[in-house]
Amino acid sequence: MDNSSIADNFSLLSKLMDIHGDNSFKAKSYAAAAFTIDKLPAELSELDPEKIFVIRGIGDTIGKKILEQIETGRLLALDEYLAKTPPGIIEMLRIKGLGPKKISTIWKELESENLGELLYACNENRLTLYKGFGEKTQQNIKEAIEFYLGSLGSHLYQQIEPFVESVTRKLTEEFSGQQFIVTGSFRRQMEIIEIPEWVTDLDINELCEFFTHHEYECITGDNGYVTVQGKDNMVLGFFCCEASELYQRLFTTSCSAAFLDAWQEKTGWQPTDIFSSEEDIFKAAGIAFIPAFGREDARVIDAYRTGTPREVIQPGDIRGIIHTHSKWSDGSHTIEQMARSAMAQGYEYLVISDHSRSAFYANGLDEARLEAQHREIDELNRMLTPFRIFKSIESDILNDGNLDYPAEVLARFDLVIASVHSNLKMTEDKAMARLLQAIQNPYTSILGHMTGRLLLSRAGYPVDHQKIIDACAAHQVVIELNAHPRRLDMDWRWIPAALDKGVLISIDPDSHSADSFSDCRFGVLAAQKGGLTRENNLSSFSLPEFEAFLQTQHAKR
Repeated sequence: MDNSSIADNFSLLSKLMDIHGDNSFKAKSYAAAAFTIDKLPAELSELDPEKIFVIRGIGDTIGKKILEQIETGRLLALDEYLAKTPPGIIEMLRIKGLGPKKISTIWKELESENLGELLYACNENRLTLYKGFGEKTQQNIKEAIEFYLGSLGSHLYQQIEPFVESVTRKLTEEFSGQQFIVTGSFRRQMEIIEIPEWVTDLDINELCEFFTHHEYECITGDNGYVTVQGKDNMVLGFFCCEASELYQRLFTTSCSAAFLDAWQEKTGWQPTDIFSSEEDIFKAAGIAFIPAFGREDARVIDAYRTGTPREVIQPGDIRGIIHTHSKWSDGSHTIEQMARSAMAQGYEYLVISDHSRSAFYANGLDEARLEAQHREIDELNRMLTPFRIFKSIESDILNDGNLDYPAEVLARFDLVIASVHSNLKMTEDKAMARLLQAIQNPYTSILGHMTGRLLLSRAGYPVDHQKIIDACAAHQVVIELNAHPRRLDMDWRWIPAALDKGVLISIDPDSHSADSFSDCRFGVLAAQKGGLTRENNLSSFSLPEFEAFLQTQHAKR
């Protein structure tokens, strides 16, 4: 243990004690010891133990803990704090602007245990509800987290998209006449991207020379594959090939391994065959063109061979914005601002679904505030006709599976979105009991973000997807595909099972500002992978169709 390591241990111990709200005097003494040790000219491990105790600022207690570290390589007091602190809380210490006191508030009051949850809370405008966090502080923390997460190697599709577009544009401008076509997991619209990749007919040596000149490290692999890595740790991948091989390589790199194996088995296709486009590859096999987003499951090959494939949903198919939050709870804009923005973007209706009363962390609405909100919506509907605002609520699913209001209050809403927001650390049995009870409630119209997952941050509680789908089919409940880029929940992989049971999906942005209606697009990109059509998506219903849907929901009550 060198001085730097010993000082780091004391510094971390001091911060953890502050986070836990323990003995502030001891915490300060450990912080002071860290400062002192870091400035020492000689290594403590090389000193006579007696000399350690006479160093100014190091008393008996600190001296013994120094010797403990030198002799064992550990600091027991620190180990004890590490054992009772979630790893995500410790990681927060790496974020600029987050000290122990703020982290303590985030953990104990906001109940966020990792950076992903905290970033989501910032996006939902929740951090400003707590003492010491203003709008500027929240924005600075949000930007610092995004910068930190961006350096770790895995990225949300939404995060990496502008970067991929920028790189493609830069390379195309730099090497006019050469092809750079995005491929890999990004082209397949996967929700998590590890390495953005391109297929190119640029000479491999010329490519490496360009990136080396721009201070990237270039590593050549087998079969013309090149990875380049910059100082920001971003890794890019390039499949370099001859121009005649471009579309064969594009095809093979745009398929999952399972899909490609099945394709070769079913069609006899060989990667050495020459084609002038991807479409020609499909024509030669007698199979309708399968977009890259559909090249995951081998079963899709037979579906495209034997019949006319269904037209999957497109971003322009969204007709109404369902699941939004206003200033009445934790949103950034008023209902009128949200409505006028939706109107300006060509939507036909808006569903205001602020948080219910149990969501104290999100300024949830009690019954008196609900009445006032509904009066405001009535007045706005008179003013904005034919545009329509619907009265909804994102009702917390309580621990026993009941919804957050009694029946007479739930009856006032046009529709109810039922979601789990608390006690997320559940066994599958507990999670299923809560969800199934909520689905059976006759006032539940939509099951919100089914698993509570946050991509790259929280796996979500375990559920039996098929049982939930079956229950939603039995009780005429729609399953939300929450389009927030950190959720995309339900998982697109279960959309085919829902369609088989006749269950509607609803692509909803979960907007906390008028600026985030565009998140619907990311929900659509995920839904395309599951084969969702606009006919099976609730938010693609026209206003008259949506009103008819509400009539069928009210008939359940």
